[in-house]
Amino acid sequence: MSADRIAIAHEMIAHYNAQDADAYVALMTDGACEAGYRGAVLREGREGVRAGLKAMFAEFPQNRADILSSYKLGDTVVLHEKVARSPESEPFEVMSIYSFADDLVDRVEFIR
Repeated sequence: MSADRIAIAHEMIAHYNAQDADAYVALMTDGACEAGYRGAVLREGREGVRAGLKAMFAEFPQNRADILSSYKLGDTVVLHEKVARSPESEPFEVMSIYSFADDLVDRVEFIR
């Protein structure tokens, strides 16, 4: 039986908000990537995602994502999030689409 994939995506956001890139990528496959929706890969491989997140967390130490809603259909999870780089910055909304390989995230695509 597969793990609760919505719970895994929520756990990733909790690690993101804690700025724990290591725990975040531990929930991903070695070859995972983050990309624009149906577009270019932004961060490639577990190590690329880790390095990209660490750089972003250094630039935006108060960055936070709040989950507005969650959906699961088959092996795909979609989160509707509100993200703020800092308490003073204008927040923006994003849809994050999580694709899984077994019980690990293999790809995250962002619609913004």
